[in-house]
Amino acid sequence: MRALDTAATGMAAMDLQVQVIAGNLANMTTTGFKSQRAEFQDLIYEHVQRIGAQASENGNILPVGIELGSGVKTVGTPRLMTQGTLTQTGNTLDLAIQGGGWFQILMPDGTFSYTRDDSFQMDNQGRIVTAEGYLVQPTITIPVNSTGLTINPQGQVSVTLPGSTTSSLLGQLTLTTFINDAGLQANGSNLFVATPASGTPQNGLPGLNNAGTLLQGSLEQSNVSAVTEISNLIAAQRAYEMNSKVITAADEMLQTTSQLMR
Repeated sequence: MRALDTAATGMAAMDLQVQVIAGNLANMTTTGFKSQRAEFQDLIYEHVQRIGAQASENGNILPVGIELGSGVKTVGTPRLMTQGTLTQTGNTLDLAIQGGGWFQILMPDGTFSYTRDDSFQMDNQGRIVTAEGYLVQPTITIPVNSTGLTINPQGQVSVTLPGSTTSSLLGQLTLTTFINDAGLQANGSNLFVATPASGTPQNGLPGLNNAGTLLQGSLEQSNVSAVTEISNLIAAQRAYEMNSKVITAADEMLQTTSQLMR
């Protein structure tokens, strides 16, 4: 019976929906996390009677047909790139991005990754790095015993050097933008890599060419909405239950038919 296979695809789709929701809820407090959503499409149809076909020798046209669907499929789990809430921390190396753009990170193998996790640290050489020690690009080294580290909205990094009373410019942070942020591939650890779907990375100054500005002493929180996710979870659970009931009903009907044929 077709209903068995059709309902099974519905259960599989809702199982995936719950997995996506679980991932979102698990990362509610992950800095810079972008939530995902599952997107679905209906599967191919069997056209028992095609719409608009001739219904009789008199030339009557069928106003409706008979189309039997074969279920549902998952077509993607895109990320929602909306801005997360900005929270003040007071940490001088916390750099929230207000608007679009990503920090470029140099990986140990020489490739680049991208992140919006802006809770940066300083390594034993004074370089600005991620929480896992990867270098933020362009590489900026904070001199020993310097004070007054400031990073303005345009990404200029300045400190006061020992023996000086004026601020000195150390370097310039940049942001990377993509035509399609949702096309980035997540690799874990809040890092993404470019793909053909994301488009070519474009490096530029904060505040220019669709790149946001920087806010020192703040972090961008996850954009996961607990209310939305719980509502989606309830809907997915109900849909899963209803598809399971279809399978139960179809199975009982098949048993009845089998008994009648004995």
